[in-house]
Amino acid sequence: MATTPDSQNFELSVTDFGPIARAKIDLRPLTVFVGPSNTGKSYMAVLVYALHRFFNEYSENADYHYAHNKRFLTGWHRMIQQHPTLSKNDFSGFYALTQEISRGLETDTSIELPESFAALIRTSLNNVAHLSEVLDSEITRCFGMDKAQNLIRHSSDGRTEFSLNGNSSKDASRNLAFGYDVTVTKRRTKIDASIPNTMPLKIERKSIIAPTVNWLISPDARRTGTEEQVVEGAMTAWLRTLASAVVPNIVGPFSRPAHYLPADRAGVMHAHQVAVRGLIASASRVALRRDSPMPVISGVLGDFLEQLVALASSSSMRREPQEGNDLALRMEQALLRGTVRVERSEIDYPSFVYRPDSWDKDLPLMNASSMVSELAPVVLYLRHVVHPGDLLIIEEPESHLHPALQVEFIRQLAIAVKSGIRILITTHSEWVLEGLANIVRLSELPEARRKGIASAEFALSPDDVGVWRFEPSSKECGSVVNKSLLDVEFGTFPSGFGDISEDAYNEYAEISSRIEDSK
Repeated sequence: MATTPDSQNFELSVTDFGPIARAKIDLRPLTVFVGPSNTGKSYMAVLVYALHRFFNEYSENADYHYAHNKRFLTGWHRMIQQHPTLSKNDFSGFYALTQEISRGLETDTSIELPESFAALIRTSLNNVAHLSEVLDSEITRCFGMDKAQNLIRHSSDGRTEFSLNGNSSKDASRNLAFGYDVTVTKRRTKIDASIPNTMPLKIERKSIIAPTVNWLISPDARRTGTEEQVVEGAMTAWLRTLASAVVPNIVGPFSRPAHYLPADRAGVMHAHQVAVRGLIASASRVALRRDSPMPVISGVLGDFLEQLVALASSSSMRREPQEGNDLALRMEQALLRGTVRVERSEIDYPSFVYRPDSWDKDLPLMNASSMVSELAPVVLYLRHVVHPGDLLIIEEPESHLHPALQVEFIRQLAIAVKSGIRILITTHSEWVLEGLANIVRLSELPEARRKGIASAEFALSPDDVGVWRFEPSSKECGSVVNKSLLDVEFGTFPSGFGDISEDAYNEYAEISSRIEDSK
């Protein structure tokens, strides 16, 4: 996983975003959004997904963006002239650095770029304004809206802002904070970056594309043209390669793919064939019915439907389980008491089946319980789609689960986190929070004393878990988001659910008292 080595977690801040007045969350390996309905939990989750989509593409195509950014090209040409260490007379040093990185391609060791190279690339990293339209398009697609301005909170001053910030050093005294700031107004979406000049730029050796490096150090490359042309051509290709390798370290875990499992997965799993056929039929008639708009679905749901289809048609999705570390199999055994499977039709369209333990035949998923249908996508994604380092977002994982299974499910997610998968969930479940509290509290107990405790193998440290409470605020005409800390006395992460239970009990007591008085 290509992340900033000493900055795994990022802070996401938003103001006047949808129903959210303000929020500042620290994205952890396991992040939990909890709170009443209509307070913005899904809004925030979709935003995280959209940012992952944007930065993942940005990371994988950084060299393309730089090659087509005239301001970047002009800037580094000028800076080459101002840096004698990058002149034709110092090509040997450039060549030596290339050889050094090439020799270590098979390792995971990171390398810090010399400042002469970092100065050129840092300038381009700060110049991301040309990507504003790309980000705007991804945000509107994920939310299923025609324009990003619709995400601005109605009672705001006409703009929404969000920022993604990290720190490249664990030493808080060092001011190496970096980040990206996004502003959405009624006129446009704008993104700005801030990469400090004092911040070291690192790359993973294996992230350098070997063919590019080999070409740069080959004798043939140095014989094609004048010495000046060789230096300039090599520098162009080399800086693009370096820039592409640096970006994943700057955006950390956001350079990795994200996968979103929306709420009501059971309904989608049961009706995906009908939904896709309906969309195709509507698309085929759109030319004949211009007054009938195409049905609009969010990018989150569209990506989910697309992934379901891909499970049957793409061999790349068919990963063999790693021996002794099959998260999907563990979840099937602990929760489903059976197995789920994808079958491919003659037209490469999927059908999903469930086989309960001890059965000798399959059951169509639509005939299985809602619990099985809700969990089936999680199992299939873990088996075929999600890799260590990826983010898996699950809305309301407690849906259709008995309280005991809700606790077991959060344990299984803890195992996924320990394997390197990042998890984000939205929930309304007190059982999920209490199960999570046990998992975190257990990390304080020495391993030698964990024997016989049900959660013994699932322990996660407090640094790995972040619970964020979304609460409506009449004063701010929107919700505010605050961190919920583990309450060691009551054994849970406070969510406000206890107040509801207490109110219900007090009402019951009042009713009972009046009944007695009326006798």
